[in-house]
Amino acid sequence: MPFLSGKVMLEHAFHHGYGVGAFSAHNAETVQAIVEAAEEEQAPIMIQVGQKVIQTLEMEPMKMLIDWYGRNASVPICIHLDHSRNFSQTMRAVQLGFQSVMFDGSALSFEENTALTRKTADIAASLNIGSEGEIGKIGGTEDDITVDEKDAMITRTEEAAAFVEATDVDYLAASLGTAHGIYRKTPNVRLDRLEEIVQAVKRPVVLHGGSDVPDEQVQRAISLGVAKINVDTELRQAFTRGVQEVFAENKDEFVVANSLGRGKEKMKEKVKEKIHIFGSHQKAENLLTNKEVL
Repeated sequence: MPFLSGKVMLEHAFHHGYGVGAFSAHNAETVQAIVEAAEEEQAPIMIQVGQKVIQTLEMEPMKMLIDWYGRNASVPICIHLDHSRNFSQTMRAVQLGFQSVMFDGSALSFEENTALTRKTADIAASLNIGSEGEIGKIGGTEDDITVDEKDAMITRTEEAAAFVEATDVDYLAASLGTAHGIYRKTPNVRLDRLEEIVQAVKRPVVLHGGSDVPDEQVQRAISLGVAKINVDTELRQAFTRGVQEVFAENKDEFVVANSLGRGKEKMKEKVKEKIHIFGSHQKAENLLTNKEVL
């Protein structure tokens, strides 16, 4: 089976200077697009199951869908639960065999956040799967969770260090100036703060809100220690525009396989583009032959 612990996957990326794309899936065609792109580029990938798809399809059917389409892949795949704000949901993902889970306690007090993230990290460690926690608030809207820009804040280095010490989480989501969704103006990733945080916590950092961030900023962030880059909005845009193209060409095209198939192809192109930006193409074999935790 190609499925691999998020801890193993991201530590390899962290120590070898590339980023893993964490691509959000929403239905069968989006799963196929991500897996096929990874195969063609021989790139390790994370496939994210977010809160919106859990609301619409439920967690277990989505997990089974990814298992099915990924079962014969030759590249490492990690199924990740994204932005869970419910500890019971996080534990359900563990029971279902996710290889990586995020408990997002960023809306809680520091004490509550660290306590629940620590529980998640301890259980994940016992099973050798990956754990992600968040400190600071990342702006924008994702899966109906909205953080106003005025409430978003840049994570302090001391805060990040204290959080990691208290939780021992495997990878850290920090607020670095990105936001979920599409930006109204060009974002400015706080690379100086990222460098400080990585030096303090000495483990992979996650870049949330990775859609629409200038490529050079993403690549610089990877060089400083970002190992997981979340991409959702740009993928949904590509998929939807592909479907729209079909109807623009023929408003009476009612074969669902044709419209969704065009969406899948457009999304696959975007995933491949991101894989190259993140430097993860042709990294699958090296990861599979050196997959011990470094």
